[in-house]
Amino acid sequence: MIKKIIKLFLLCVLIGIAVSAAINIYMVSYAAPLVFNSRAELKKAAAESGGYTALVPGAMVYGNRLSTVLQDRVDAGIDCYNEGIKDGFCTALLLSGDHGKKWYDEVNAMRLYVLRTTPDIDRERIFLDHAGFDTYDSLYRAREIFKAEKLIVITQRFHSYRAVYIGRKSGLEVYAVALSEDKYAERLRFSWALREYLARLKAFADTAVQRKPRFLGEPVPVSGNGLKTWDIFEDK
Repeated sequence: MIKKIIKLFLLCVLIGIAVSAAINIYMVSYAAPLVFNSRAELKKAAAESGGYTALVPGAMVYGNRLSTVLQDRVDAGIDCYNEGIKDGFCTALLLSGDHGKKWYDEVNAMRLYVLRTTPDIDRERIFLDHAGFDTYDSLYRAREIFKAEKLIVITQRFHSYRAVYIGRKSGLEVYAVALSEDKYAERLRFSWALREYLARLKAFADTAVQRKPRFLGEPVPVSGNGLKTWDIFEDK
């Protein structure tokens, strides 16, 4: 009896490993043709299309100081927006992150960084999503709250496949500009890969059932004025 239970348990484990591996392989292969190394490569593939919103997903902040991972994303998001606004390819910048607590605010930390580094940016084109608690929430809310139909997600390569998959399975025209991870320690990259392996399983389930985020709210279309999404207007 015990041997049968052990065999059944091991069989379940092997099936679980096989299914999780299959989901990861499927998600990466599905999204890979839509992930690019630069905006220039993306623009060429998008065949002169325009009107994209640059979505920067949040990551760890320390007060108003961005983690290196997040700073890389915001810098690339600023570049994508500044280059794209000239030819209409990119028309808005959407900063999405965790602002679920008063003492932890990824969104305004990103906003302040953008204003410090690009003081002449058109503030009305900066939209803040305070309830982007995870990638799925950010993409879902981009569609439902910000009424975005075309997105460029700016993030590290390991994360880009999941973001594109979620967006495409949610009916959005989504591409990603994948940022290099080469400067990060190998141990850190390994931990990202392991966590991402598991996160893809959750994303697969979320998109399958179209889970609703914790918060929705009144629409603020990216075609309008981004200042309506600001809760703080100070630059410091």
